[in-house]
Amino acid sequence: MAGYEHQKDDVLRRLKRIEGQVRGLHRMVDEDTYCIDVLTQISATGAALRSCALALLDEHLNCCVAEAVAAGGDQAKARVSEASQAIARLVKA
Repeated sequence: MAGYEHQKDDVLRRLKRIEGQVRGLHRMVDEDTYCIDVLTQISATGAALRSCALALLDEHLNCCVAEAVAAGGDQAKARVSEASQAIARLVKA
């Protein structure tokens, strides 16, 4: 079961909005929109993706990682390591 199960509709809504933003970017380039306007929209799309990723990460930490830590053992270490790697990927992006 995914840790974001109870927020799945919210995640899907966010992704649908981001999908619309990307389609809008395609349209802007196709219509030769001014460069700065396209760059501004790219920045907004990136921010929306980061926001969605942070919401998913928060759910993962509060659900999957917290449950594994409560259970202890190797599973706890694996979940914490997995979360650390995910955070590192987000920070790089």
